[in-house]
Amino acid sequence: MVDAADSKSALSNRVLVRVQSSAMKWIERFDLFLLDFDGLLVDTENVHYKAFQMLCDRYGYHLPWDFDTYIFSAHQVAGGIRAALYKEFPEIETKYEWESFYGEKKKIYLELAQKEKFTLMPGVEPFLKQLALSRKKRCVVTNSTKEQVEHIKYTLPILKTIPVWFTREDYDQPKPAPDGYFKAIEVLADPGDKMVGFEDSFKGIRSLEQTPALPILICDPHHPQMKESVPGGAQHFPSFQKVSSALKPHI
Repeated sequence: MVDAADSKSALSNRVLVRVQSSAMKWIERFDLFLLDFDGLLVDTENVHYKAFQMLCDRYGYHLPWDFDTYIFSAHQVAGGIRAALYKEFPEIETKYEWESFYGEKKKIYLELAQKEKFTLMPGVEPFLKQLALSRKKRCVVTNSTKEQVEHIKYTLPILKTIPVWFTREDYDQPKPAPDGYFKAIEVLADPGDKMVGFEDSFKGIRSLEQTPALPILICDPHHPQMKESVPGGAQHFPSFQKVSSALKPHI
């Protein structure tokens, strides 16, 4: 015998799926979905922030930034963190080679990642489930390395529904250069495909703007970068839950 509570729960789940599917009809307008990773699909930015704090501590510098200061520098332009650190601590630029200095930060991040419990950003899970059901072509294009993303994919299995991943090892120049996205388009796109790309940073949007994809910014309206105008013709939504059929055509 089926328990009444279980039956009611199953019915509620089916209704929720139908509602979500209806709300995401806009997905049918596109053939290829290009997705950023950090801060768009998974909340990783606090861990990157902690890694920079720990890095500076190891070298004898106290990083006075709050999270908003960090994220503003990270999301604006290429080399934003590097420039901000050099401004805060001029000695770092003269005493240490950046690749070695930043390489240590990446090691710290990986150490922290083993201990942190990562979470998906709002609306990501139903969005990825709907993409999987639609069988649309989709991929991640990230400035993160393969090693950085593999552990998170293991702890958040929904990410494994994205079949193709382009990590930092797979292309030449990082965002805001468009190299990663052009690589993805070269591998996955067919002639005439309608493409859409999602980013959470202005830096990423500038990368997408150089491709044929419609650029969409998914970002909290109170994010520090939103003090400035959204670059170019990118459309902005506060979360995947709010992306709607009101999307404007890409010009």
